[in-house]
Parts: sequence; C-alpha cells; structure tokens
Amino acid sequence: MDPAPETDQEFDKSANTGFRHLVNATRFSYLGLVAALKNESAFRQEAALAILLIPVGVWIAGSATEFVLLMAVTMLVMVVELINSAIEAAIDRIGPERHLLSGLAKDYGSAAVMLTLVIAAMVWMVMLLEHLAII
Repeated sequence: MDPAPETDQEFDKSANTGFRHLVNATRFSYLGLVAALKNESAFRQEAALAILLIPVGVWIAGSATEFVLLMAVTMLVMVVELINSAIEAAIDRIGPERHLLSGLAKDYGSAAVMLTLVIAAMVWMVMLLEHLAII
C-alpha cells in the first residue's frame, strides 16, 4: 500500500480554515478514492459494478427518486467498504502480530460490508421485481 502523500508533521492544521479547509478536504478525499481504487480490490469491484448498474438503474427506476435510491444504496456499499478498509489499514499499521481485538475489528468491518450488500441487494431486487410487475 502506498504511504500517505503527506504526514501529520508536514500538514499545518492551524492554517486549515475557511476556503483552504474545503480545498484540502476535497484534495484528501480525492487522494483517498484514488488510493482505494489502486489498493483495494473489493472497492474496485464495487466501483465497476456501480458503473455498470447506472444504466440498469435508469431502466428499473420509475422516477428520479427511485433512481436516486438505487444509486444511494449502491454508493452506501462503497462508503462502508472505505470505512472497512480504513479500519484494516489502521489495524495493520499497529503491527503484524495477531491480536483478538484486531481480528474482531476487522471482522466487524467485514460484517458491516456484508450487511450493506444485503440491504443494497434487497432494494435492487424489490425495484426490479416491481419494474417487471412481478410484485
């Protein structure tokens, strides 16, 4: 995994206010997305699936609100995956030795991703079945 482009020692938090804060937050968010796409295979898979689901969502959705709902649950999976990856990176930063609490933290993050995938699948399935007039 690539190290962060800036360390806490190089970043002056006291000068990070107002518009400068917005610029920095946007830049750090962009760097986080690029790093996730580069280093996290699950995030790459979810991003690819999200791109493929956009036209499917346009076809399934009966309204703009339904389309936004489909895209929101799809992006929620990606958000939770990013949080899971952050937990894993922090645990791995602590050290390579195995510890019960480290394992639990990683398992909890993984479980959160799985539950989010189940939620997204349920929403997509109901919307698809409604679109096909099955339910």
